[in-house]
Amino acid sequence: MRKLVYYVAVSIDGRIAGPGDETDFYPLGDDMTAWMSAEYPETLPTHIRAQLGIDAPNKHFDTLIMGRGTYEPALRIGVASPYAHLRQYVVSTTLGAIDDPGVELVRNDPLKLVRDLKRQPGMDIWLCGGGKLAGVLLPEIDELVVKSYPVVAGDGIPAFSGAFSPTRFTPADTRAFGNGARVTWFTRGA
Repeated sequence: MRKLVYYVAVSIDGRIAGPGDETDFYPLGDDMTAWMSAEYPETLPTHIRAQLGIDAPNKHFDTLIMGRGTYEPALRIGVASPYAHLRQYVVSTTLGAIDDPGVELVRNDPLKLVRDLKRQPGMDIWLCGGGKLAGVLLPEIDELVVKSYPVVAGDGIPAFSGAFSPTRFTPADTRAFGNGARVTWFTRGA
């Protein structure tokens, strides 16, 4: 069965973005960028992959699910299908129609959507963001891939928001980079 994987960048204080959706405060390093491009090429937006000359097959995911806040920065730069190399779902009750057949708007019950997707054949499903959606989908998240950056945001969007619901995950692996960041893989478990 496919897994739902929350592959996400976080600050020391648990923010995935600033209060205005900023993410440019994460200190990127050449070794980490090269690693992400090689190991998780499908997590780079299609237009960025083209700029970097990346023409690699998807390694982990063939589907992604994201909330409106994660989708809107692409719309602001005129990109209606930011991950055209993946099957894309945007969860929103307030977003108008999406003007791209490659992006499906989900207006209700993202838990049902994920459960249905898990039963279908394919690669894993990437929970791309944001924090509210991650809080709703927490019961279905099977793995976390957390890119932890050595920076305090101070304010912004938390990695998870919603009801108090302590959920145990077990560290499975970690990797450190020259910029002080770490990637840690967690699996659901006691």
